[in-house]
Amino acid sequence: MISEKRQEARKRTFLKGRIHFNKGASSMDCLIRDFSEMGARLELSETNTLPESFDLYIPQKEMTLRSNLRWRRGDAVGVAFLDAQKPASPEPTAPSDPAIAVLLRRIAELEAENAGLRSVIATMGTGLASGTRLT
Repeated sequence: MISEKRQEARKRTFLKGRIHFNKGASSMDCLIRDFSEMGARLELSETNTLPESFDLYIPQKEMTLRSNLRWRRGDAVGVAFLDAQKPASPEPTAPSDPAIAVLLRRIAELEAENAGLRSVIATMGTGLASGTRLT
């Protein structure tokens, strides 16, 4: 088990990200699985080619964060954001584009539904392990 050394708890996410490096000449897609003001856990197919420092672009949040690689394990990496010491700017109360607001609301609904389904699956785990089949 990984010891918890973070200054701030990360929130579970399912955000698409894009890593840019080599002065923008190279990039790769990633999935942001945990996120906080200080850092994130990313999943990507190729961790070996990732440099120590890169830009992480998060399209859904329309933000780019300068990131430093902290650890690598399998298809996951942990990163710390370089400007994490700055106080967080307040989030806008509502997106200016109504379509974005609808999408953000739907994502929140789906994340809540996903958490509920995981709970149901966890309670059914013993039945599934013994050969019970869902139809």
